[in-house]
Amino acid sequence: MSIKFEDFYREELTIDDIQDAMAEGEVTSKELTMYYLDRIAKYDQGGPKINSMLEINPEAIFIAEALDHERTIKGPRGPLHGIPVVLKDNIETNDYMHSSAGTLALENYCSSTDAFLVHKLRQAGAVILGKANMTELANAMSTTMWAGYSARGGQVLNPYGDPNLFVGGSSSGSAVAVAANFAVLAIGTETDASILSPATLNSVVGIKPTVGLISRKGIIPFTYSLDTAGPFARTVKDAAILLEAMVGIDEQDPSTHKLKERDIENYTSYLHIDGLKGARIGVFTHGSDGFYNSDEYDGGLFENAVQTLHDQGATVVKDIEIPAFHRERNGAVLLYELKHSLDNYLSKLPTQQPVHSFSELIQFNKDHADRALKNGQDRLEQREHLPNTLSNPEYLSARLEDIYFSEQQGIGFALKKYNLDAVLFPSYLGSTVSAKAGYPTIAVPAGYMESGRPFGITFASTSFNEGTLIKLAYGFEQATKHRKVPNI
Repeated sequence: MSIKFEDFYREELTIDDIQDAMAEGEVTSKELTMYYLDRIAKYDQGGPKINSMLEINPEAIFIAEALDHERTIKGPRGPLHGIPVVLKDNIETNDYMHSSAGTLALENYCSSTDAFLVHKLRQAGAVILGKANMTELANAMSTTMWAGYSARGGQVLNPYGDPNLFVGGSSSGSAVAVAANFAVLAIGTETDASILSPATLNSVVGIKPTVGLISRKGIIPFTYSLDTAGPFARTVKDAAILLEAMVGIDEQDPSTHKLKERDIENYTSYLHIDGLKGARIGVFTHGSDGFYNSDEYDGGLFENAVQTLHDQGATVVKDIEIPAFHRERNGAVLLYELKHSLDNYLSKLPTQQPVHSFSELIQFNKDHADRALKNGQDRLEQREHLPNTLSNPEYLSARLEDIYFSEQQGIGFALKKYNLDAVLFPSYLGSTVSAKAGYPTIAVPAGYMESGRPFGITFASTSFNEGTLIKLAYGFEQATKHRKVPNI
């Protein structure tokens, strides 16, 4: 059976398009939800089998119907009223969907609470459409696991061209669901590059916000220090709207308490078509030879992006230095915090769940090796015998050094030395130096390589400077209009 839709239903719908149509009675949230479910059936789970979606919310249509009725009686709650949103599978929901981070061990786990950000989205009137596939355990499983693969969900494909094209991760399904028009918006999570990587590789906008802008409560963790959720959208404006809806103080997440001294910003107020005019942007060109010779980089497209900044009235400062970028990477924080955070998370699961500790998870995977260990679990096993106290001197030294060097010799250093508003990187080259400081970054499409592979750029700045990044990315987006619909 093939469902026919009216002319309104087209790819690349924006929040504004939908809200205008709903206000005029041209479309309902129920119809919109059915439209995306139809596309998921045809192209994600059928046809080319993009496989970005892991699970569909069985209540999505009912939720949409209720929101339609509310709109008729009371009017819309705001710009997200009736808008379908997809969540990464490590974000808890109190409904009939599971929260598994792509693992077999948690494939039957249904949370009894919504993550804080999910509560905020429901309050805003969003329709939680489903859960997106992801790199299992946010890429904490195996050094040989391909981005976008999970034992529970299989492999997410890049919708642009060759199905073997690198999809990026770990928020692979979230980015692809938006890129391939299976939802209007999606939420991913990032420790280091997990939003920025799939955003640049799938030609969508992704925002990795300041750590503490969005509560981490109800997200299956990787670290305490670096984890954050963030939005995916096809336009900068839609990403800004979604970001604003998730911001808030959560008494159960101390990282958000610094918001008590701040007003919640109206991020759409930064959407100026001439957002690049008068900005000072530093261009970082001192990555490794390996990066510049890799498939991640296209020199011509990056130079075109830099020229656009200049043409739009920005002052471009080339060849800036970021001392912390070249510092030898110490993985102790990721090593120790994954064991500690995941061990504690598992210990609080209901008794009927099959695993309640890090070691039990490893053993469960061994017991179900035919399904769970197609790529091994060397990253988990590397951490199994670490202490669960975070008192190890190696960890403490690494944590303090990360904070010092990333803040004193990282992005903030460059902004101050060169009097910049932001730093421009090709692809997601600057993700680590930003992540270790907890700083925000935005990814925006910047063209396509000869192979058809998408290329993106990222703007980075200091804590709570999301508004500036949105302004710059919007100015670039409006000047270039690079994004194209994938041919699936």
